[in-house]
Amino acid sequence: MDAMISATLLTMTLVAAPAPWPTSAWLESKPEAQGLDVAPLEGLSAEFKAGKHGYVDSMLVIRHGHVVFERSYPQDYEALFAKAPDRHRDLYNYYDPEWHPFYQKTRLHTMQSVSKSVTSALLGIAIARGELAGVDAPAAAFFDGYRVHTDDPRFAAMRLRDLLTMTSGIQWEEDALPYTDPANSCAAMEASKDWVQYVLDQPIADSPGQRFVYSSGVTELLAQVLKKATGRHADEYAAVHLFGPLGIRSFHWKHSPTGHPDTEGGLYLEPRDLAKLGLLYMKDGVWDGTRLLPEGWVASSTKAAVVADPKTGFEYGFQWWVVPTTSGRPPVFAAWGIGGQYLLVVPSLDLMTVFTGWNIWDKPELDLVYALDSVLRAVKP
Repeated sequence: MDAMISATLLTMTLVAAPAPWPTSAWLESKPEAQGLDVAPLEGLSAEFKAGKHGYVDSMLVIRHGHVVFERSYPQDYEALFAKAPDRHRDLYNYYDPEWHPFYQKTRLHTMQSVSKSVTSALLGIAIARGELAGVDAPAAAFFDGYRVHTDDPRFAAMRLRDLLTMTSGIQWEEDALPYTDPANSCAAMEASKDWVQYVLDQPIADSPGQRFVYSSGVTELLAQVLKKATGRHADEYAAVHLFGPLGIRSFHWKHSPTGHPDTEGGLYLEPRDLAKLGLLYMKDGVWDGTRLLPEGWVASSTKAAVVADPKTGFEYGFQWWVVPTTSGRPPVFAAWGIGGQYLLVVPSLDLMTVFTGWNIWDKPELDLVYALDSVLRAVKP
C-alpha cells in the first residue's frame, strides 16, 4: 500500500511540475491534456479559414507553458494590395507586401502597436538596471537639443508616467481618423523627417495626467528617452536585455529617418516569440530565475491607470490594454496592434493567445473580445 501511495504522489508531482522555460523552444501538447476543449478552438479556426474575419493569418494558443493550438491561414497579400489606390502606396510601407505584414517574405510579422508594449517593457528594464530613476521622472529632461515648450509649465510638469499612459497633454488626432488621412497625426509624423521633433512641436492641450488621448507620438518620444537614459537605441537595448534572455534571436525593427527605432509600431516578431513576452509578464517579470522587470512593474503596467474608451470599457496601463471583465470574464491584459495583432494574457487561467493578420483596407479588424471569448469557451471547468 505504501508503495502504491508513493507511486501516486510521484505521478501527481510529475503532472504538477511546471513546464520548462521556452528560451530555446516551447513544449507542445494536446489541448485536452492542458484542460482545454479543442472544439471551440477548431470552430474559431474554421471561421478564420473561411475568411469570416478578413485577413487573419495566424492563431496560437498556449496553456500551462505548452503550445496547444497553432494554425496559419495563408493570404495572397501581393494580389490584395495590388488593388490598393495609388495614393496609398507611399504610406510608410503599409501597402507594400515586401514590408507588411511579413518582413521581406520571412516569418517575421508586423506587430504594429504591440511594439508599444515591448517599448514599455524596455523602460521597465532600464528602471531595474538603474538607468532610469522611475516613472515619475520629469520627461523634459530627456529632450536636450530639441525644440520644446519652455514657456508652458504643463510641459515641464510632464512625467514619464504620463507618456506611458498616454495622458501627456500633447494635442494629437489619431484614433478618429484613418491612417490614410494626412490629417491623422500619426500619418503626418511618419511622413516627417524628424518624428520626435514633430511630436514635440504639437501644442500642449491639457495638463498632463488628466485625459487619455491615444497617441503613437508619445510612444515615439520613449525612443528618445531610452536612448538618452541607456546610451543605446531601443532595438539594440532589446537585443541585449530583453530578447536575448528570452531567446528571441530573430526580429526586425524599423527606424525613423533620424535613426530612432519606430517604437510606436515598427517591430516584427514571430508569434511564438511574442508569446514569450506574455509569459514574462505572467511570471511577474522574472525569466528562468532572473528578474528582468522591477518588482511591481507588471502589476503597474497591466492595471487600469485611465479609462481609454468609456463605451467599450477598455482601460489602459503602461502601454498595455486592460480588457473589461464583463460577462464573468477573468482579468485579461493585452498588447494590441492595428490590423489584428493581439497578445492576450489571462494570468488566472495560465492562458495566452496570439493572433496576427492585416485587416487595414477593405475588411474590419478581428474583434478582440470575440476572439478572446471564443478561446475562453475552450477552458474546461
